[in-house]
Amino acid sequence: MAVYTKVSAEDIDQFLQGFDVGTLISAKGIAEGVENSNYLIETTENRFILTLYEKRVDPNDLPFFLGLLDDLASAGLPVPPAIKDKSGNQIQQLRGKTACLIQFLPGVSVSHPSQAQAAAAGKALAQMHAATIDYTPKRKNSMGPESWHQLSADCGVKGLENIQTGLAKKVKQELQFLDSHWPAGLRESAIHADLFPDNVLMLGDKVAGVIDFYFSCTDFMAYDVAITHAAWCFSDDGTQFKQDLSSALISGYKSAIPIVESDARAYPILARGAALRFLLTRAYDWINTPADALVTRKDPIAFLRRLEFYQQNPDVFAK
Repeated sequence: MAVYTKVSAEDIDQFLQGFDVGTLISAKGIAEGVENSNYLIETTENRFILTLYEKRVDPNDLPFFLGLLDDLASAGLPVPPAIKDKSGNQIQQLRGKTACLIQFLPGVSVSHPSQAQAAAAGKALAQMHAATIDYTPKRKNSMGPESWHQLSADCGVKGLENIQTGLAKKVKQELQFLDSHWPAGLRESAIHADLFPDNVLMLGDKVAGVIDFYFSCTDFMAYDVAITHAAWCFSDDGTQFKQDLSSALISGYKSAIPIVESDARAYPILARGAALRFLLTRAYDWINTPADALVTRKDPIAFLRRLEFYQQNPDVFAK
């Protein structure tokens, strides 16, 4: 979450008149994240998240995202569906941007998850996969391996070298490796594809909400596990691997859906791909984020360290 597009309280008040959600009490921009503009909205009836879609979110993908949320909510999973306006529409326009009013979920995202919380996150991920194996709409992963070469080119050799000397060469070598070793034929479902701790709301050791589905797509379930592993099982700066969280996350996942042998064999390569993806997206944002945006830039080198760990420890998922 972030704020790129500034919206006045008067504009938000006018916007809310199209919904049966009460009248505006307060609106506050949310600085965390890097993808969309987000405001925490409080009305006389409830709390909501107002999202204006920026950058990588194609408005044409919103029916996939919102339909997925509706299906998961109907299945009893803790996800926040978009609110329909008085005419029954979820997708809106505000300040020239596509926008949605999203149900607010209670809970907090944890900076230092416990083993119990990692296990709960793994179980919630598996439950989402089990619920969406037959999800009819399909969406190609816009941030999959095919996109990484373009991201690298968009960052440029100079941009990568300005982040760290030698980074451009390391990225090029890893792209070549993954081109040759990326798996095929693994189990697929709709996947979250961005399940960082800040996208999981906890109440104690229980998952109270899973949010931010704007990278969700149809892809390998095992790749979603690898992404979540890279997000949850290291210190923020990537210098420390946390085996206890790794074991808990995988155990939690297995408690809700079996891990087949083909997926288990693919985890080391998929984890390298996950680390490279976030290295490149963070590098791109580091280079291109506007100076006046209310947004917290994230260090790409934290994912270079994860990538190097996975390169050196291919057996980590078997421990």
